[in-house]
Amino acid sequence: MRYIWIIFVGLLMAMVAILPRLGKHKPAPPMAETSPSDAALRARPASLRTAPGAALPPRADSVVAFGLAQRGTPYVYAGTSPLTGFDCSGFIMYTFAHFGVPVPHSTALLIDVGRPVARTEAQPGDIIVFTGTAATNTTPGHAGIVISPRGELPLRFVHASSSRREPFVKVNQVENSDYERRFMQVRRVLGPDTGIAASARPKLIAAPASTPPVAALPARRVAVAAVAAPIPALPKRLATKKYPTAAITAKKKSAAKKKSASIPKRKRPATKAK
Repeated sequence: MRYIWIIFVGLLMAMVAILPRLGKHKPAPPMAETSPSDAALRARPASLRTAPGAALPPRADSVVAFGLAQRGTPYVYAGTSPLTGFDCSGFIMYTFAHFGVPVPHSTALLIDVGRPVARTEAQPGDIIVFTGTAATNTTPGHAGIVISPRGELPLRFVHASSSRREPFVKVNQVENSDYERRFMQVRRVLGPDTGIAASARPKLIAAPASTPPVAALPARRVAVAAVAAPIPALPKRLATKKYPTAAITAKKKSAAKKKSASIPKRKRPATKAK
């Protein structure tokens, strides 16, 4: 009983010594809540951060990167695939379709797609439309995708060019080129107020982590007949065929002449005149 009282008194003394210390600790201040967008903005490099008013619409950077990846694809009239080639509107349709943005395969229809913006307000992902190459042409005849940041000069764009020297997907600029004379409009198809609803891209079906093993084919044994007799050894020296030489041929001819000369000639019987 004495030991129990000693333990009880020890616990009381320990509680008296610890409780005052616990009251001195102040609660930690609550952490400020951060939205996912703020966290994503802090995670991005400083070179990629933009002001809230100049933020690019979703998928703009991806569209530009995907379009630039097609550089070098040859120009083919009415082409819509990197395997066979592109024309100018086919290249634009293929690039935007990769991100679920429907764009017509016609330069004449691209002048009405999305909404128009000023040339000075052009930004990556916009469609830029030009007239044809003829000096008197006033209708849409060519188009590309803007790749320059907003306000940057010269205004650059990626497109499928049909020029004789470089007929493939490449990058050109508007200022100080023939494209400045042919410029018509800049159309925005990404972001709000464009009238274009982007559809979700089809998801690829992932392959199963483990595939069932393929059953082995049944093996078939073929009986090999034993050799009845041993194979005879080849002779060390093969027999050769002797061909007559010129001297032997001459001897045979002379012997044949002598033999014919030694044979007596038969006399023909005399015929009586009638």
